Amino acid sequence: MTDMMRLIEPLIPALRRYARALLRNPTDADDLVQDCLERAVGRWHQRQADGDARTWLFAILHNLAVTQMRQRVRRGAHMPIEDTAEANLAVAPTQESGLRHRDLMTALDALPEEQRSVLLLVTVEGLSYAETADILAIPTGTVMSRLSRARDRMIQLMDGTDAAVPAKRPLLRRVK
Repeated sequence: MTDMMRLIEPLIPALRRYARALLRNPTDADDLVQDCLERAVGRWHQRQADGDARTWLFAILHNLAVTQMRQRVRRGAHMPIEDTAEANLAVAPTQESGLRHRDLMTALDALPEEQRSVLLLVTVEGLSYAETADILAIPTGTVMSRLSRARDRMIQLMDGTDAAVPAKRPLLRRVK
């Protein structure tokens, strides 16, 4: 045991310097050195007797650091829960939004082409009724009618109901 301590103890400052240079965080570096020393003491019997203890310790430290950095990349940044805003803790599951998107695209595909094009130009592209009418070469009243029918049908398809008119309909924009 004294032989082990005599070889390891003078190397601790160099191990700390190397760990700090690798991780750029003094606390994490000290933890890394602690893990390295724990592993070295626990596996001292595996060390080659004629091998250099310094090289062996630096190899252990380096391998632990690489493993730790890979884990951080996989897990993401660590932030104490006390320092996190409440809004960051409540994250909506991604599955539901993916299913909603799939349903929306399916409902959009179910619309007739003339309703789909009006709906996309007005709601997605943000064009006015007059601009949409010019693009599609149809009267403005037809744009309003097709948009109304497209919205009603989308609501029916998204809700999964066969109701003739939904209870809350989005209002049409004013024509200028």
